[in-house]
Amino acid sequence: MRIFLDANVIISVLNKEYPLFPVSSRVLSLADRRDVHLYTSPICLAIAFYFSEKKSGAAMAKLKIEMLSKKLVMTSLDQDTVDQALSNRQVQDFEDGLEYYSALGSGCNMVVTEDPDGFYYSQIPVMGCENFLEEYIF
Repeated sequence: MRIFLDANVIISVLNKEYPLFPVSSRVLSLADRRDVHLYTSPICLAIAFYFSEKKSGAAMAKLKIEMLSKKLVMTSLDQDTVDQALSNRQVQDFEDGLEYYSALGSGCNMVVTEDPDGFYYSQIPVMGCENFLEEYIF
């Protein structure tokens, strides 16, 4: 299973944001399983770094991102990804469109986000952390 993690999931783990942290950290812990591959994009890491830096300072945020990036597979963002996000008239949030098409380009078969409504145009399942864990893991 190839799961794309949106920035809001990563942020909740890095900043220990409750009440989401217990379930988002459980999703992230799946990186240690052989049958689950967790993906994200460089943009999601940049967004997560920004919020982590505000809370913990630059040095700690960089350390957290460094540790996290070893557990995740990075998707690619290229001209094709940009073109797909721009050409899909249903994409209202450009950043979400970039994430979605980078996930598809990497063969992801699901998006885990705490904003599933932002991906209403998705051709692959999109769900929150808790729903994902209940439906696919437990």
